[in-house]
Amino acid sequence: MKDKIKPTLVLTVICVIASLLLAFAYELTKDRIAEQKAEKFNSSVEALFGKTDSKTVQLKCGYDEIQTIAVTPDKKTVIQVCTDGYSKGGINILVGIDENGAVSGIEFVSLGETPGLGSKVRDEADFRKQFYGLTQPTDSFDAISGATFSSKGMKHAVDIALKVYNENKEAIIGG
Repeated sequence: MKDKIKPTLVLTVICVIASLLLAFAYELTKDRIAEQKAEKFNSSVEALFGKTDSKTVQLKCGYDEIQTIAVTPDKKTVIQVCTDGYSKGGINILVGIDENGAVSGIEFVSLGETPGLGSKVRDEADFRKQFYGLTQPTDSFDAISGATFSSKGMKHAVDIALKVYNENKEAIIGG
């Protein structure tokens, strides 16, 4: 009987210690990780609209892909969208929407797509520019050959940003 209980007890003690160490490591790093995410977000907003302040808007919009929504003092909106391309959650972008409700820029927070193929959605400026000026989601777009899933993921991200903006414009602009 003792031979059966001892390994179980040892494994339980190891699991408890490992769990405590993970919780401790999380507590030590969570603030730094949050600061780095905020810095990355602010630098991406700056890349979209230049040097400006932005205020995060707390909004329940019903789309799981939406990470953050922020608005600048001159009523420009930034919507962070994380969606699937070829890889799950591989496209994390900021969609800049100007004061007229049109897409004015796209900035990448991170891209987990295949280098050389899916990464073309970031590397080819002409691909991104086809979304500029859109005020509503559209059915037509030019996908990148060899990066169909990534192209569709990018289009989906822009469409989600436009839907959220159009459905919640008053709440977003009003802050």
